[in-house]
Amino acid sequence: MGRVAHAMAAESSHIVADVIEVQEYPQLVQAYAFRGVPKTVINEHLTFTGAVPEGTFVQRVLEAVDSSEVGQASEELGSEQSTLIA
Repeated sequence: MGRVAHAMAAESSHIVADVIEVQEYPQLVQAYAFRGVPKTVINEHLTFTGAVPEGTFVQRVLEAVDSSEVGQASEELGSEQSTLIA
C-alpha cells in the first residue's frame, strides 16, 4: 500500500502519502481507531484496513475525491490542495 501511495504522491502535487509505524505513534493508533494493519486513511474520512490489490487501492482513492474537488484542482493547477493518504 505504501509503495502505491508514494508512487501516486510522486506523480501529483495534490497527493501526500505517509507511512506510519504504529508502535512509534500510539496517539495516531488511538485517534484513527486502528484495529489492524495496514490501515489506509484518505482525506480524514475514508478508511479501510488490510492489503488490497493496486487497482482497488486506486479506485478507493478516486472514490474519496469528490467530483467538485477534481474540477477545482484542474482549474487551479498551482493550488496547494492535497489528498492525504496515510
